[in-house]
Amino acid sequence: MAPIAHAVTVSLNDLKNGTVSLEALEEAFGPDSLGILVVKDVPAEFAELRHRLLSYSSYLGNLPKSELDRLENEKAKYLTGWSLGKETLKNGQVDNLKGSYYANCAFYVDPSLSCAKPTEKFNPDNFPEYLSPNMWPQESTLPGFKPTFEDLCRLIIDVAVLVARACDRFAEKQIAGYPVGYLEGVVKTSTTTKARLLHYFPEEVTAADASKESNKEEEGDEDDWCATHLDHGCLTGLTSAMFVDEAATPPVVNPSANGSLPPLGELPTSPDPKAGLYIKSRTGQTVQVKIPRDCIAFQTGEALERITGGKFKAVPHFVRGARAEMSAGRIARNTLAVFTQPNLGDEVDMEQHITFGEFARGIVAKNTVS
Repeated sequence: MAPIAHAVTVSLNDLKNGTVSLEALEEAFGPDSLGILVVKDVPAEFAELRHRLLSYSSYLGNLPKSELDRLENEKAKYLTGWSLGKETLKNGQVDNLKGSYYANCAFYVDPSLSCAKPTEKFNPDNFPEYLSPNMWPQESTLPGFKPTFEDLCRLIIDVAVLVARACDRFAEKQIAGYPVGYLEGVVKTSTTTKARLLHYFPEEVTAADASKESNKEEEGDEDDWCATHLDHGCLTGLTSAMFVDEAATPPVVNPSANGSLPPLGELPTSPDPKAGLYIKSRTGQTVQVKIPRDCIAFQTGEALERITGGKFKAVPHFVRGARAEMSAGRIARNTLAVFTQPNLGDEVDMEQHITFGEFARGIVAKNTVS
């Protein structure tokens, strides 16, 4: 079993005051780091928003197929709205273990926007993955979903802006010619940031599960729910996962008096201690990282690695699901990732003059089922 690693943790107040040490930032994000920073003492409303939105993930994943089909956007390669079975993982496998709901977070910059702003080079016809408007479920289908989603994403991006400001302090001292306040400006003004609400479906128990688990352990093959990968943005904000017994608390849409859906019961811990987020360290060791329920974690992505000339490294990571035989085929895992990313025309490689749009287009083509 992979060891548990303790991520560098800082207080939101220290981020606001600019008192996070450069040594702590290098320990969190530098060449020898795990590439993850945990922020504690976040705003009080975070706990309620997290619980509500991650409950919506189960409600969404259990909607009738006819409703989910309405939320699919094939033209955008399913990177707006609902996606299930549209992503390729390792060895060309199609991912049918989790459903995803993607939303553009351009509303953070301008509430009237529903997707990134077009540029001279990128438009809805040649890059619909980032320039297709959001596809929200109807209010009658999932009452309260959209405002809850937007409120939690805004909070996470607010914190990401402060993490970016701290990263800029580090980069300005370490990288010759690094533009002052560059990353903070990217995170604060980007209309390209995306959020992904994930619903890992309960796995059915089969007679072959025990044998399959034994083989995985022998082969060191553990990235079964989300293959090892790098995020391609700057900073990815992550909530801790919420585990839900969907047999004990069925996610049936039944609006409360205030027009929203009631939060579902959350298990106190994962039913499987091996389930969760894993990071492959710079030394090649695989470690498990646990995010406290009342904190927000931030991982580094490939765009940040390029922007900082490799001073900050993107983190290879994967997610391992709760084993079916330990969850009785009834436990779902829900979480939220917010990918803060540069605008499409922003340069992420200042030497080769590669824009984020050019960089992202190649990543999307590689990861999507053709």
